[in-house]
Amino acid sequence: MRIVLTWVGIGLILLLIADFWNFAERVRQEPAPPPQAEAIVALTGGSLERLSTGVRLLKEEKGERLLISGVNRIVTDEELYDVLDVDRELGACCIDLGRSAEDTLGNASETAAWAREHRYKSIILVTDDYHMPRSQAELQLALPEVEIHPYPVRTRWTEPSLWRSDVGAAARLGGEYVKYLVIRGREAVIDLGRGGGAAKDGA
Repeated sequence: MRIVLTWVGIGLILLLIADFWNFAERVRQEPAPPPQAEAIVALTGGSLERLSTGVRLLKEEKGERLLISGVNRIVTDEELYDVLDVDRELGACCIDLGRSAEDTLGNASETAAWAREHRYKSIILVTDDYHMPRSQAELQLALPEVEIHPYPVRTRWTEPSLWRSDVGAAARLGGEYVKYLVIRGREAVIDLGRGGGAAKDGA
């Protein structure tokens, strides 16, 4: 029995390694041009390019409005607009700065409330490439009725030559992978709960 458990453990470890490898390869893929959507959401944290990309998509009219989620409370609108080179007129008409989110789960909650307030049904999500799977999963859980179009920003952390040779980079990517698995696990539990509720109602 002990030998069987040992081989099962080894098999699970190998499966996780293979799945992590696929995760790392998947997040490095070149993003497709974003489709036309009703709105755009850019998440703070990581690289500033997340936000500048969101602003660029807004200027390209890929969405009618932009939410920057998770802005630090001590940063004023004017300071952020100066950093992002945003015209005040554009900021006043078409950009909302969310300051309630402190993590990815908070980003999802903040975005969901904003999207429902404006009755948006399609959103372009902008964040770093390694952060996209978790962000998209959280947002889809919080906002299942809305179509989410991921538009990841390329970072150096997903560069194969870096994470395959640098322990720190591999740990960063691995940590994101583990967080993503946690969300998928929570999603599975929620789906089971919905299925159980449906079965109960039908009984």
